[in-house]
Amino acid sequence: MDGLVDYVRSGEPDLTNRQMALMMIVYLQPGPHTVRGLARALNVSKPVVTRALNRLGTLGYLRRQRDDADKRNIFVAQTSEGANFLAEFGQFMGGDGVGDFQRRVSA
Repeated sequence: MDGLVDYVRSGEPDLTNRQMALMMIVYLQPGPHTVRGLARALNVSKPVVTRALNRLGTLGYLRRQRDDADKRNIFVAQTSEGANFLAEFGQFMGGDGVGDFQRRVSA
């Protein structure tokens, strides 16, 4: 609990549970990730995922890129800012942050 309180006091952006779930899926599960696939994984509509991605994109934590083979598909990709955010969040939550995050991503 102290870690979460410290995080709130840190001034880092507040993310909703849905936004955090999207971050965890994109960073901790193998891709590629699409808006459609993320909506299916969370059992929500594509517009719900799009709204969450708008916020995460504004923060620089995720980015969208169009599929060159099928312009209707949009891939959701990791960013260095997003990786740094999750590593710092891990530190607040009691892990060693970067090490925990890197171990999970490479597993």
